[in-house]
Amino acid sequence: MVEQLDTITSISTPMGEGAIGIVRLSGHDAVAIADTLYKGKHSLQEVDSHTIHYGHIIDPSTQEVVEEVMVSVLRAPRTFTREDIVEINCHGGILTINRVLELTMTHGARLAEPGEYTKRAFLNGRIDLSQAEAVMDFIRSKTDRASKVAMNQIEGRLSDLIKRQRQSILEVLAQVEVNIDYPEYDDVEDATTEFLLKRAKEIKHQIQQLLQTGAQGKIMREGLSTVIVGKPNVGKSSMLNNLIQDNKAIVTEVAGTTRDVLEEYVNVRGVPLRLVDTAGIRETEDVVERIGVERSRKALSEADLILFVLNYNEPLTEEDYKLYEVIKHEDAIVIINKTDLEQRLDLEEVKQMVGDMPIIQTSMLKQEGIDALELQIRDLFFGGDIQSQDMTYVSNSRHISLLKQADQAIQDAIDAAEMGVPMDMVQIDLTRTWEILGEIIGESASEELIDQLFSQFCLGK
Repeated sequence: MVEQLDTITSISTPMGEGAIGIVRLSGHDAVAIADTLYKGKHSLQEVDSHTIHYGHIIDPSTQEVVEEVMVSVLRAPRTFTREDIVEINCHGGILTINRVLELTMTHGARLAEPGEYTKRAFLNGRIDLSQAEAVMDFIRSKTDRASKVAMNQIEGRLSDLIKRQRQSILEVLAQVEVNIDYPEYDDVEDATTEFLLKRAKEIKHQIQQLLQTGAQGKIMREGLSTVIVGKPNVGKSSMLNNLIQDNKAIVTEVAGTTRDVLEEYVNVRGVPLRLVDTAGIRETEDVVERIGVERSRKALSEADLILFVLNYNEPLTEEDYKLYEVIKHEDAIVIINKTDLEQRLDLEEVKQMVGDMPIIQTSMLKQEGIDALELQIRDLFFGGDIQSQDMTYVSNSRHISLLKQADQAIQDAIDAAEMGVPMDMVQIDLTRTWEILGEIIGESASEELIDQLFSQFCLGK
């Protein structure tokens, strides 16, 4: 548990100019420290919990008025951290909000570490580890669906499923203990084996159902790494600009204009894409362009989806065939661009080259074919539909990895029971499954893992 007298403070709003800026304190002395700096109608130590009060922050050493504020007082345990919390709402100027932060530290608080408020909520039992991780997923979500997935996890839907699975395993382990304690009864052993297999297969099915949501959930959480590739001047940058509806990439008729890898996030039919516009992959003597080409090759090797762009106004070239050889084993969509120009591309030759890859015809100049492209992207990764927002998704890579380990452990238990292995040996695999699932919600997570996870949070959360 967190030491009772340890009070932390931080700025909990983004740095920069804004309408307001918030300095947050949490801990046993949060109210007392804030009251030392506050001048208003009432002492903060006398006001009711979950109330907000108008006043000023004063520098006690000089009696100088530092800031005009609204101060929220929230008393334990009905707070996010289950500790006393004070939030000082300031004007959004950088200088004054830093002055207020410095005064809180001068008078007894220490600067919070990244994610420490959420870490305290976890350590004080308000949320479990999967819910804590979902807080950051919610902050970083790129689409409405991604935020809803994260909110479902914050509300504990995944936690409840994991806890029910762990409880089922405990019931099986209890039955196994009966068999171990009373081995003289053959009927008990047979009944225990039958019971174990039935329940273990049910648990495995539930784990696999969660894993089936992993691919979609991970995409919604992290975005689909999508690389736009093609020889120079086929319209890759125009496609990026059309998809993000902004002119982020320079578009000219000069081959080799894009010298570096450009990245942008875009919401395509509920699917977050991390769009990467690459420099045209070609042999070049230009040193800067050559560096861009190498970065393009690296982006290709890491992509989830490739948009392979061809020019409707040019026949296939050796360069197009070489690019196809690079991407032919990847998930890719072929885009025939510049259909507003005269056709010089043999479409049958394209079909023979790309085989079963889906083909979309577009004109980025006239903004034609964009809807068909977006639908194709959704269909390729979500089978034509994204599941209901009420569905419990697994979106965290750590959770997916642990569920795979738990799935293997429960399968080991099933295999052992079916082969007639002694129950005390089967019990080892069941216990291992129970422990692995516990790591997801933090029941059996190491202190080092917890520290590492919360260090990835932003300061002030």
